[in-house]
Amino acid sequence: MTDPVPSERRPYRVGYAPGAYDLFHIGHLNILRHARSRCDYLVAGVVSDEMAELAKGRRPMIPLVERLEIVRSVKYVDAAFVETVPDKVETWKQVRFDVIFKGDDWRGTPKGAKLERDFAAHGVDVVYFPYTVHTSSTQLRRALDALAEPAHPPLPEQFTAERR
Repeated sequence: MTDPVPSERRPYRVGYAPGAYDLFHIGHLNILRHARSRCDYLVAGVVSDEMAELAKGRRPMIPLVERLEIVRSVKYVDAAFVETVPDKVETWKQVRFDVIFKGDDWRGTPKGAKLERDFAAHGVDVVYFPYTVHTSSTQLRRALDALAEPAHPPLPEQFTAERR
């Protein structure tokens, strides 16, 4: 499913936009802006530090409490929810949204297909938005890591030992 159920079938739609929202950037803002335009009430799901590490293999650079406050402060977001379980259907049981929004990097993938199957059984629409390819938290993290590296690698010990 890529399009939400027409609004005449559901007068009030709750949307859910999950993400780590680490190193908040324009791609995050775009997802939240587009999501809010497709629902009446938007809940942003901010994954916990542990969930982010499970999904991406590393903890976020920005702690959960700060990511939650940043996302909660975005004008497109009506509420923020801390996501603590990997199963989106379990999250749905707590939040009860009508539509879930994901970046289109999920479209046509096994995880996207599973998401669509799982939510079809609950009448929840899956809507994909364009992924912002020129900016991502991964790219920002790499840039920060590169800045933290020494300008020149250390010299081998043979060049630094005192000569006799």
